[in-house]
Amino acid sequence: MRRPPGWVVVVVVIVAAAAVLRFVVFRQKPVLVEVARVEFGTVEETITNTRAGTVKARRRAKLSPQIGGRVVELPYRKGARVEAGALLLRLDDSVQAAQVRLAQEQVKAADSQAHQACLGAELAERELHRGQALAADGIASAQNLDTLQSTRDQTGAACQTAQATLGQARAQVGVAEAGLALATVRAPFSGVVADCSTEVGEWITPSPPGVPIPAVLDLIDPGSVYISAPIDEVDSERVKPGQEVRLTVDSRPGEKLAGRLVRVAPYVLDVLEQNRTVEVEVDPGDPQVAATLLPGTSADVEVVLARREGVPRIPTAAIAEGGKILVLVGGRLEERTVTTRMRNWQFAEVKSGVAAGERVVVTRDSPEIKGGAKARAKGTL
Repeated sequence: MRRPPGWVVVVVVIVAAAAVLRFVVFRQKPVLVEVARVEFGTVEETITNTRAGTVKARRRAKLSPQIGGRVVELPYRKGARVEAGALLLRLDDSVQAAQVRLAQEQVKAADSQAHQACLGAELAERELHRGQALAADGIASAQNLDTLQSTRDQTGAACQTAQATLGQARAQVGVAEAGLALATVRAPFSGVVADCSTEVGEWITPSPPGVPIPAVLDLIDPGSVYISAPIDEVDSERVKPGQEVRLTVDSRPGEKLAGRLVRVAPYVLDVLEQNRTVEVEVDPGDPQVAATLLPGTSADVEVVLARREGVPRIPTAAIAEGGKILVLVGGRLEERTVTTRMRNWQFAEVKSGVAAGERVVVTRDSPEIKGGAKARAKGTL
């Protein structure tokens, strides 16, 4: 048998090697993609705050005494729980207490003087009656009767004057007691002492008119906690009191707290170099949870405008511009266009373009992820 020429053998080897390289070495490998199945579930239409909200307390009082003085009593410290009416601070009230005692003694003196004056008036009234009886019998003269009447009128006026003086003395007691009360600070409501910036023995000076001085005590009612957050002005007509809200608080990471929108500000905030916003207020749904939230903590609100149950949905991140999506079918990616209805940052309700159970690509983090490319879902062989 005749052997083929050497160049033919070389050509055959080259062709065979090229085929091996093409189908083994240079064969296109499928790109790994992250997919999610089209499923039936809940889709909500929501809006969120434009900047971080803040946990606040509706009942929060910054307290200071109305007069100056030296602190002599400070029963509660930071973090202490107090009942309404509890004494929080007392100044040296020795002068005010002495004024109360003086006013009380003046009442006693005025009472005695009024009693004496009115006894004289009663005696003058009886003397006048006797004089009138004697004048009727012709025994007493008219001049004597005039004297008795004048005495009766003078002593009656003296009685009224003494009683008025007694009333003034009693009112002065009220003034002195009010001055004594200014030396104390009491809790206007039950709450927690959030801050105390003084100490026993220190001198407190009241704030002059027009010159604000930081308060000595800060009292907060934990039961009045709410969240204040700014909503973009374009959404101001869509938020209404009573709408369901989900809360995220920095101090409780990973938790979604239920809440209810209770107030929408009737005006737009126009702050320099900031977007115009509308303030909304949200009450947490669980009072026990609300009591654990510290005023001043950052918080975010997500207002639920509408909700649809049991509708086909896909992750919103899977939808590109123009409603384009990639579907993994038979090891290849198909580009399709979907129409959607309700959507939010997490899910979108699909009306057409994809069927339940199909797998859509969630992220496109590589230029190789495109229509027609071979692909394999992450986590599968």
